[in-house]
Amino acid sequence: MSAGFYDFAEQLTQLNQQGLYRRRRVIDGPQGILLRVDGRQVVNFCSNDYLGLANHPEVVAGFKQAADRYGVGSGSAHLICGHSSAHHALEEELAAFTGRARALLFSTGYMANLGVISALVGRNDRVLEDRLNHASLLDGGLLSRAQFKRFRHLDSVDLQAQLLAHTEKTLIVSDGVFSMDGDLADLPALAAMARQHRAGLLIDDAHGFGVLGHKGGGIVEHFGLTAGEVPILMGTLGKAFGTFGAFVAGSDDLIEILIQKARSYVFTTALPAAVAEATRISLRLLQTETWRRDKLQALVARFRAGARQQGLQLMDSISAVQPIVLGDSQQAVSVSQALLRQGFWVSAIRPPTVPAGTARLRVTFSADHEIQNVDALLEALAKVMA
Repeated sequence: MSAGFYDFAEQLTQLNQQGLYRRRRVIDGPQGILLRVDGRQVVNFCSNDYLGLANHPEVVAGFKQAADRYGVGSGSAHLICGHSSAHHALEEELAAFTGRARALLFSTGYMANLGVISALVGRNDRVLEDRLNHASLLDGGLLSRAQFKRFRHLDSVDLQAQLLAHTEKTLIVSDGVFSMDGDLADLPALAAMARQHRAGLLIDDAHGFGVLGHKGGGIVEHFGLTAGEVPILMGTLGKAFGTFGAFVAGSDDLIEILIQKARSYVFTTALPAAVAEATRISLRLLQTETWRRDKLQALVARFRAGARQQGLQLMDSISAVQPIVLGDSQQAVSVSQALLRQGFWVSAIRPPTVPAGTARLRVTFSADHEIQNVDALLEALAKVMA
């Protein structure tokens, strides 16, 4: 290769010096609260497997049985020959779960957000997004070619001002639970403003489904809102559901327009049917085993009480995501590495994932954790933060 374009060494050196270099770690075995990482066992506090379903025996058995029936690959896109009876059944069950007419499966949450936003707005329209939205939502807004604006995080006044400033067709977009802060969108206010200004409303509840609401219905159930108040709802299957993929739920016409126009749906291979069958079992467990959410909330409360006693800077979160803000990226990396040496895997989150000066440890909880795991983490934090 010639020098110039392919000379990445300086960029990589700068990232490393700034504490922003990212490295993968190799795990061995299934997801769970105990993982083997680089040959040693650690307690996992960085997974999004909030309900402990990723390695649930019934989910695993359902996947194996479905693989025997459907094989491994789906073979094609949904609109060609990749849409199986397993996919169709899961879509119907997700629609019922969310209280909507229909649901549509996507291969990933990133693809769902890109596809939905670009299908619903274009060059002569507007997208208004919370400043701390997930990258997939921000990228979807940019790729739609609509006028793209961000409002201050959880700031209804700023959003209202932007809605009043223009009259173009507008789509309001927000996370339900913000993945790096763990806080909740003011969904009642967003729904009221969308209705007042005749705007669309898309909520990405990737981190709320399964965790919030008595039956795991997420942020919409948490706030007691209806499908009419939150017309476009996206959820992922790789977090509380413990499997893989994503879905969008809404009206019959919404799903039909996405089938026709969402490029990331039309032009990609369907997720394996065995994953869909496993997810159907996860969906049943998510709704019926309410003890998982009760236990998760007890673990979070225990952690927050202990962290406050240590003077750690927590964020306003009732979710399974409990960040500890440190500020400096190098410090976040150092503390994360020190915890790993103590046997606890907690991710260091740095810019550009979070704003400059807000590097943090992102502690996440699972219903598979026990109180003694939480207490041991708090003890380790006290040692490494001293």
